[in-house]
Amino acid sequence: MNGDSVKNHTDVLIFHTGICAGASQIPLMADANLRFASPPSRERSGMRINMLNVVVCVSGGGTNLQAIIDGVARGTITNVRLARVISNNRNAYALERAAGAGIDAVCVSPRDYGSREQFHEALLRAVDEAGADLVVLAGFLVVLPGALIRKYENRIINIHPSLIPSFCGTGYYGLKVHEAALARGVKVTGATVHFVDEGTDTGPIIMQKAVAVEPGDTPETLQRRVMEQAEWVILPESLNLIANGKVAVQDGRTVITA
Repeated sequence: MNGDSVKNHTDVLIFHTGICAGASQIPLMADANLRFASPPSRERSGMRINMLNVVVCVSGGGTNLQAIIDGVARGTITNVRLARVISNNRNAYALERAAGAGIDAVCVSPRDYGSREQFHEALLRAVDEAGADLVVLAGFLVVLPGALIRKYENRIINIHPSLIPSFCGTGYYGLKVHEAALARGVKVTGATVHFVDEGTDTGPIIMQKAVAVEPGDTPETLQRRVMEQAEWVILPESLNLIANGKVAVQDGRTVITA
């Protein structure tokens, strides 16, 4: 997040999923430096529960998407409604995963538009139409337009297959990250979930998990281990924390409450 994104360096964003009995709302302390993102409420067993409308953006197979779908189904991710899956690739298997789980799935491909600007407008429209409270980038190989990032400030998260600030930034994606880690000879790598700002992999970090590099690793074997041991763990955990009001952003850093 750049300095302009945090006015006076004191703004805080808290994802609030207040649960209240009957029609009364749990009172919140008024504070000009606190900004709450309150998802639409839904009725359950006589209680009003605010569900977080989540849009997942993905370009490929969607293994991280599947981890989220499974987490919601198992109940390890709560207060979440998977509203839509968006892909820039009409052949992405992630779209089939979404359809199989009964989730609205749409393709917004730059090939279908006459300019990058038109594509960006269509992408923003697809997110808006889904009523997104949070956007999850789960292997989305598209540089987001600034308009989308600004509109959904601190409401977009990304999973990156390294321990940021190592092996991140422009040009580091997919196998390239693991190739670089092996070339450098690191003994430990991992994955990071972070909020998205207008830089590249520079937003506030939410969670990280380390993974050992083993002798004889190839980029492919390391990629698989990082997915299994880190990505599929911390992305669902981060989503659950956000959906249950436990993540705040203050002074460019996250604050996680128990």
